Amino acid sequence: MRIKTTTLALVAIAAGVAPFGAALAETKVGVVNVTRLLQESPQAQAASQALESEFAARRRELEAQQKDLKAKEDKLQKDGAVMAANERANAEKTLRDGQRELARKQNEFMEDLNVRRNEALGQLQRTVLQEVQGYAKTAGFDVVVADALYASPSVDITNQVLAALQARKGAAGKP
Repeated sequence: MRIKTTTLALVAIAAGVAPFGAALAETKVGVVNVTRLLQESPQAQAASQALESEFAARRRELEAQQKDLKAKEDKLQKDGAVMAANERANAEKTLRDGQRELARKQNEFMEDLNVRRNEALGQLQRTVLQEVQGYAKTAGFDVVVADALYASPSVDITNQVLAALQARKGAAGKP
């Protein structure tokens, strides 16, 4: 009696699951590597270049100020023993003030750079998300998974989305 009941229960479960299996077989799933898109897309490269050019002048200024302070420090160490006490004290104070000013400017630079980098990354993420969604709708995908632990190359749509991002960048670059 138990065997019949168990067999009957298994048949009922199998019959109930069969429609779900058929529905899953019809579902079109894609996987996209978002990290790769954020690194390799032309929009990411353009954002990186824009940040570099935006902050290049300040970076050069800080490097020049750092070299100047290093030269003053070397001169103080070299000539400090032969300087008058008050001259040495003034040189040390000037050096300390310069170092504080440089540290303040470096902190401001890093804060400004991080704010701009985060803004650019946010914009880039929105662009990539829109492109993935647009491609998924156009290609008829039901589900697109970002950064799966494992995905067969047959469901990986990263290259196609990257090509669409490159096409979008090319179209945006034309007058």
